[in-house]
Amino acid sequence: QVQLVESGGGLMQAGGSLRLSCAASVGIFSSYAMGWFRQAPGKEREFVAYITLSGGPTYYADSVKGRFTISRDNAKRTVYLQMNSLKPEDTAVYYCARYLPGSGLYYQQRGYDYWGQGTQVTVSS
Repeated sequence: QVQLVESGGGLMQAGGSLRLSCAASVGIFSSYAMGWFRQAPGKEREFVAYITLSGGPTYYADSVKGRFTISRDNAKRTVYLQMNSLKPEDTAVYYCARYLPGSGLYYQQRGYDYWGQGTQVTVSS
């Protein structure tokens, strides 16, 4: 069974940077596109970023475009989310997930079959 483990979250002041990592437990990681989602308190989980299995193209939510960068290292079975110019509204639990073609569009939760447990990101003003 695929397991995804996020790390790198924490507390940061507005304007700062964090890099999230998501490590996959099995070697089939390189055969799948991956995505990041986030869920803020009292809000629904929302799409953040997506990356194809080859590392490109990438897609982003409008709210993070130009500030966040998704990347992957297939040899390490890891996907990253570099977050720059952080804002208080970026505060959320961030989840990585494996995209399953045919289940939904890349920005839809139902398009993903495996999810990590999440890592908390808190941005103070």
